[in-house]
Amino acid sequence: FPPSFEVQHYLGTDTIGRDVLARLVSGVRTAIAFSMILLVCSYLVGVSVGAAMGYFGGLCDLLFQRIIEIWSNIPFLYVIMIISSIMIPNFIMLVVIVLIFGWIQMTWYMRTATYKEKAREYAMAARAMGASNTRVIFVHILPNTVSIIVTFIPFSIASGIITLTSLDYLGFGLPAPTPSWGELLAQGSNNLESLWIVTSVIVAMTLILVMVTFMGEAVREAFDPKKHTTYE
Repeated sequence: FPPSFEVQHYLGTDTIGRDVLARLVSGVRTAIAFSMILLVCSYLVGVSVGAAMGYFGGLCDLLFQRIIEIWSNIPFLYVIMIISSIMIPNFIMLVVIVLIFGWIQMTWYMRTATYKEKAREYAMAARAMGASNTRVIFVHILPNTVSIIVTFIPFSIASGIITLTSLDYLGFGLPAPTPSWGELLAQGSNNLESLWIVTSVIVAMTLILVMVTFMGEAVREAFDPKKHTTYE
């Protein structure tokens, strides 16, 4: 049914009579939870591996570079299709599958930042004073690269939301009747006369992604060292 204020279906109903607004709200909770869990896990892996590559260099750097190059050439969608054909993926399984391929991008940025920071005076002074490698990385180098990490947080959250929506739209995501934006998009594309379904999802996705981007930009500015530096 189309949107109606009389029956309190403000954005209409889907193809089997469920309220679109309620499923949009439930869908955004699922998408945000998915992207936040994926963000934390992928950053833990990516930052740790990237810091080790940039700090130790040599054989460690070379070994992980080859592993990442091989791993990044594995087609992500094919893996999802194979797993979905064997079993029905749940929320945790989707997080793990996307995490297996999602930690690579942050690794390269962290490797470059660590490689540059370890040559600065404060890092060399810490090593000269007898600080361990773990202390130099996590106490001295990592806090000075936090602005780089924070910069990519909104893009990672948006990427997680789009990834889950795309998988649900293609039918490889969360099983029914789990509310998701991708499932609503699939309903709308199969029933183009129900234009309110597609319109509601597109507007909701646009608003959420814009909001995440602006919030991420505000957090990045708060951690920007250039705004808190005093030159004498």
